[in-house]
Amino acid sequence: MGKLEKSLSEDEFLLVRETKKQQMAELDEDELLLLHARVRRARNKYVKLYRRAGAEKVGKKKSRAAGKNANVRNAAKAEVFENALARVSRQLGAVARASAESLKQERLARARRDSFVPGAAVPGSGAVSSPGVDRVDRTRESPGRMKYEASTSAAGARRQAKKDDRHS
Repeated sequence: MGKLEKSLSEDEFLLVRETKKQQMAELDEDELLLLHARVRRARNKYVKLYRRAGAEKVGKKKSRAAGKNANVRNAAKAEVFENALARVSRQLGAVARASAESLKQERLARARRDSFVPGAAVPGSGAVSSPGVDRVDRTRESPGRMKYEASTSAAGARRQAKKDDRHS
């Protein structure tokens, strides 16, 4: 990659260097996501340039092979950023797995702490301190509910009358 490194702009070179393992070691998940997005944009840029320039040169040179040979630099840059993107993706995956595992452990610890253990003494006298509220189904009083129940009851009566007529 020596020759290609010299053809990268300073910003591109710094971006590729940010994807080295030592530089990514201290990044957290959010910072890795931002780096991943930047590298992906650079990769997409050179892939797009490679495809467009190649398609344009095919028309001029009347050959796909000749069009490809004239477009080597964009292809090489796209490959450099593809490799950088792969490095960032691997690191991001590892950090995300570690984060998910720590969240899972926290959730399990909280569940163990808050869970009910049968036979364990529960603090308090066992009596309910408030009188509570009577549970009354207020939906029975709505006009729609009354119509629905009347309709259901009438349909049942019709079915029963039909059966009675058959048997008599």
